[in-house]
Amino acid sequence: MPPISAIIVDDELGNIENLHLLIRKYCPNVNVLDFTPNVDQAILKIKELQPQLIFLDIQMPNKNGFDLLKSFANPQFEVIFVTAFDQFAIQAIRFSAIDYLLKPINISELQNAIERASKNLENKSNNSKLENLILSINQKALSKIAINSSRETIFIDPKELLFCKSDNNYTHLYLQDHTKITSSKPIFEYEELLENQGFFRCHQSYLVNLTHIKSWIKQDGDRLLINEGFEIPIARNKKERLKKVMGLS
Repeated sequence: MPPISAIIVDDELGNIENLHLLIRKYCPNVNVLDFTPNVDQAILKIKELQPQLIFLDIQMPNKNGFDLLKSFANPQFEVIFVTAFDQFAIQAIRFSAIDYLLKPINISELQNAIERASKNLENKSNNSKLENLILSINQKALSKIAINSSRETIFIDPKELLFCKSDNNYTHLYLQDHTKITSSKPIFEYEELLENQGFFRCHQSYLVNLTHIKSWIKQDGDRLLINEGFEIPIARNKKERLKKVMGLS
């Protein structure tokens, strides 16, 4: 694949120079076409230069990185966020399975993010992950979670997810419609993503959606009966915390 064309969008010149230096030194497959310190200029440059990849800061004066994304109805480019910002923005980015780098930038993480962007550019014509992120930002709520399977990225509403089951470094996700999706991410990553969305890690191998619990079975070992008939074990060291979360103590 020929070099990936890129633009850096950041309001701090020092950050631009540092990132540009790292790219030149460690990522020779990326050709930085230009850089810009604000969103309005960036929008014009993207339309003019048609870069394949945007290195995008979130917090900038007047308009932020998400305002930039809202200007493109069907984004054809990949985005790697480079930011020190946290909380909802990072959660929304992770929900949409989009790469981000925290400042100061780690070289191996930069290289890995660029490699994933390169693969994405080879495999598609539009960026559905970005579209999902823009929807989340517009609604000011996390909308759909992006699940990376071996063949595709699938978007699901967390409300439709019954539970997650660990399988070594993979995770099986069970949905209300009886669909099972196998993700290449370990279960702890879904625990981090979903712990504020009404999910609870009741066992080393299970993460459950509390809204789908039908009953707590206490006979022959504690288990949760989940809608659709699934029984999920409860680890001894999770029982008291689960009771508090469910308002049972």
